[in-house]
Amino acid sequence: MTLHTIENINLVSLADSVLSLVTAFVLGGLIGFERQYRQRTAGLRTNVLVAVGAAIFVDMANRLNGHEGAVHVIAYVVSGIGFLGAGVIMREEGNVRGLNTAATLWGSAAVGACAGSDLLLEAVLGAAFVLAANTLLRPLANRINRQPIDTLGVEVTNTVHVIAQRSQQKEALRLLESTLEAADYGTRDLVIHAFGDDAVEIEAVLLATAVDGEHLDQLIRQLADQAFISQAFWSPSTTD
Repeated sequence: MTLHTIENINLVSLADSVLSLVTAFVLGGLIGFERQYRQRTAGLRTNVLVAVGAAIFVDMANRLNGHEGAVHVIAYVVSGIGFLGAGVIMREEGNVRGLNTAATLWGSAAVGACAGSDLLLEAVLGAAFVLAANTLLRPLANRINRQPIDTLGVEVTNTVHVIAQRSQQKEALRLLESTLEAADYGTRDLVIHAFGDDAVEIEAVLLATAVDGEHLDQLIRQLADQAFISQAFWSPSTTD
């Protein structure tokens, strides 16, 4: 067995493997850095590990069984990464989150598979497109999500709720309106009603039927940090 192990040592092939893994590491790191910067579930290390892991499997199959074996392993990588992606998809308050993170992991695996197959330029190109989808398309997607649509055909209504002391109702209302306006969230209705004996609840119904949940969560935290606001939250609801 030791002799067989020694016979398998091929410095030229080893150098090729090093190049493949370094490429997967660097490109997976670039994809993961963008995810880590945005504080997503799967960040820098996860994307690097996915890319390098895919490269290791494909490179090993490529070396042991040739291109045909590598193709079979790539098929297993494609199906296997689905289990990892499913782990970052969550359903919360009527919204599904993590789909983009799961898709990014899938892209990282594809980049790693290219690197492991010695398709280095294709790996670079794949990483560029994954990064472009997560960066260049982000402002466009947010802009589309915030555009009002025909209210008669609305299926989802997103409402921001703020509970404040009755004596500071005006300040709370003014802060809520300015915060939503600064974030480009238009409102189509504002409702104020009593909440207990000495508080009021302000409900702001957003024009946008699709929102960036994480961005809206951040705005809610900003509102809740104010001393005169006791509670702040948002909720989606469906209508026929």
